[in-house]
Parts: sequence; structure tokens; C-alpha cells
Amino acid sequence: MSDLSLPVLDFSQLDGDAAAVARFQDELRTATHDVGFFYLTGTGIPAGLEERLHRVAREFFSLPEADKLAIENVTSPHFRGYTRVGGERTQGRVDWREQIDIGPERPAVTDADAPDYARLIGPNLWPEAQPELREVTDAWVAHLSEVARRLLRAWAEALGAPASYFEDHFGEAQTLLKIVRYPGKDDPTPAQGVGAHKDSGALTLLWVEPGKGGLQVERDGTWVDAPPVPGAFVVNIGELLEHATDGYLIATNHRVVSPRYPDDRISVPFFFNPALDARFPLIDLPAELAAQARGVTRDPSNPIHAVHGENALKSRLRAHPDVAERWHGDLLAARA
Repeated sequence: MSDLSLPVLDFSQLDGDAAAVARFQDELRTATHDVGFFYLTGTGIPAGLEERLHRVAREFFSLPEADKLAIENVTSPHFRGYTRVGGERTQGRVDWREQIDIGPERPAVTDADAPDYARLIGPNLWPEAQPELREVTDAWVAHLSEVARRLLRAWAEALGAPASYFEDHFGEAQTLLKIVRYPGKDDPTPAQGVGAHKDSGALTLLWVEPGKGGLQVERDGTWVDAPPVPGAFVVNIGELLEHATDGYLIATNHRVVSPRYPDDRISVPFFFNPALDARFPLIDLPAELAAQARGVTRDPSNPIHAVHGENALKSRLRAHPDVAERWHGDLLAARA
């Protein structure tokens, strides 16, 4: 794997002896200080579950258009459900993909005095024609949530904090699972599957259909390919971890280039973030690490808020303007 553009970490080292655990923590800290991205092998995902996820994803996107549009996200004030091709934007430009968004299954908040970000809380939209989708995604989210928690404990110790440091401040995690299909394009130049961006939350674990490229990561001002590795996730940190470490850890720009027609590509990103009302902690880094902190990247057009829910709401309002206009015109007016 020496020709890969990203570091490769073996999660199973956390089940080894003290030396293996320390080695993994060192590799984790280095990868996310230098790059912000890495491949993660050894997560223990059952092969059968991975195959089922791939199958139900393909089956969902093969449903008749009417079945998919029956759960279109414009019918959900919580930004859940199906987004048709061209229905999402990054940096104001249309992304060439279709997807279904799945979050924690909760009743909608009806308290008029609740904070604005409470509008993200609510039920998912599930296709009646495919009941297996919920069963498979529930199992996937449960497994990856445990992987994410163990990664956060490893990060905390690697940064000189108690293992429970992040969990103590996280609250009930706010997860988001996207099942995405990138249709092929036959334009002379590659299309924007997803435009260049940094993730706004804490941690992302990405499953990519075997053999399908398209993901690119910015390194030293150059876009490099991050092809899928069998049995591995692509992992990256978001802006909250950069903020929490004063830039010692780095959130990195990435994008997806559409495949060439008639090919297409399935990917499934899983976002693991703090509770919407959580204020993410600032870590008191050891002196030798603090000396290498670069400060948080400042973008006046994309401020990072202390409360995670404000970041999540900001991202959703920008990414899905049709949902925002239908359900949240008052929020758009207040932010104009």
C-alpha cells in the first residue's frame, strides 16, 4: 500500500497489547495532524453486512422514480429522505448525485422556544417498497458508532487527555448516514459529484463501492486520488476537531469527481458528531503538541460555531436550498 496517497491505520491494534495501542495512537495523531485523512482497516465489519449494505443501496436507487420521490426530502422539514440528482449544492454549485439521508429516529420538536437547530430533529423517511433498508442501516450505524467512539478515545489519549475526554462532552451523538449514488457523466470535462469542502462536524467514516474511484483529497495544494482499499474505510476529521485542537489536527478539503458514463458509483459516508446542543471542548494540549498547533482556519463566509447544532443547521440550509425555502424561510430571512 506504499503507493497510496493517504496513511493506512489498522484499527485492530487497539485490541493488542500496550505497545500496539500506543503505536496506533501515535499513527492516528500523526495522520490527522499531517493530512486529516487516512484509511482504516481492521474494523471488524462483518462481510455479510457490507454486502447487504451494497445490495440495498443498489436496490434503492433502482426503485421506480415514483417510489423514491414519495420520500423526497422537500417533504421533510428535518432534511431527511431522498434527494434527486442535482438537488444538493456545495459552495453554491450543483452536486451531480442522488442520495438518501438517514439520521437518529426521533419525534419532531414542537416547542416554539426550542433553538433553531432543533428543527433538524425528527423522523426519517423510509421507502415502503424496501423495508429491508431500515434494518440494514440500523445495523451499519450501530457498528460504526462503536468504531467512532473508540477512535475518539484513542484521539483523546494521543492528545494527552483522558480517554473519556470527548465522550464526556459529546452528549448523545448526532449521527447522519448518507447513501449516495454518483451517476456517470459524458461531458468533455469531469463533473462535480461533490464540490470541494471540509466536513463541518467531528468525524466521518466513508465506505466506497469496491473498485470505484472519484474521491480526491487536497494535499499541499494539489488534488490527489484516494481510491478505495478493500476492507478499509476512508476516515477524515471535520472542523470541530480542528477547532478543539487549535489547528493541531487539520480538517482537509476533499471532493468527488463524477464517473464517466455509463459507469456509476455508490458511496456511504457516516458522520459521527456531538449532540446538537453540545459545546465542543477545547483541549489543553501538552506543550510539545501546542507548539505545533497552526490555529484554526478562518473563513468569514463559513464561521465555526461553538455549539454543534448551529454548524449542522448552517450546513443543511446551504446544501438544500429547496428544503430551506419550503420549511425555513424565517431562518433564511434572519440570516440574510
